[in-house]
Amino acid sequence: MKILIIDDEKSLRYMLGEICKYAGWDFVPAENGKVGLDIFQRENPDVVVIDYHMPEMDGFQTLMEIRKLNYHVPIIILTVDERQEIADQFINEGATDFALKPVKAPDIIARIQLHIRLTNMQETKEKHEEVFATKGISKKTLQHIANYMQSLDQPASVDKIAKDIGLAYPTVYRYIMHLLENGQARQVTSYQKIGRPKMLYQWYTN
Repeated sequence: MKILIIDDEKSLRYMLGEICKYAGWDFVPAENGKVGLDIFQRENPDVVVIDYHMPEMDGFQTLMEIRKLNYHVPIIILTVDERQEIADQFINEGATDFALKPVKAPDIIARIQLHIRLTNMQETKEKHEEVFATKGISKKTLQHIANYMQSLDQPASVDKIAKDIGLAYPTVYRYIMHLLENGQARQVTSYQKIGRPKMLYQWYTN
């Protein structure tokens, strides 16, 4: 994981770099917003830490420029200003978090870890949504069929399920196949006295 540290104070850049080393993260320091913006485009960091009061480009300007390039990367703002309106303004402009100086290692490490986890969760969610879209699966319809199957006392045919929930046979069949692939449903063979065996389906519980 790579952390971009944008702060005009050399001592604070050094301290934050040591904190990153302690946490096992790579870091890239920048002495002002313009340099930080160039590094951001080149290095593609996982988290950005920005000081509020800086020459060249202050924290607000740097934040807004980075957000033009990337809307999702976590951005943590550092400042000695404790006014709530300042924190609110940063959050409204796209900051992910707001931390007061003097920086304390346990606090900044916890904040970075939290936002990395949240980002990973969001990326996982988006990947799942991409899979659903690729397969033409609607979450709402899938949940509707799953709820119905969970309510059944015994296996049912695709025809019965389709009739009971008011959906077309091909649609129900496709969703049940999806549930089978994901191990959420199972197929049961019902042998008839006359004719071919009939395929029935039920919700799978371990």
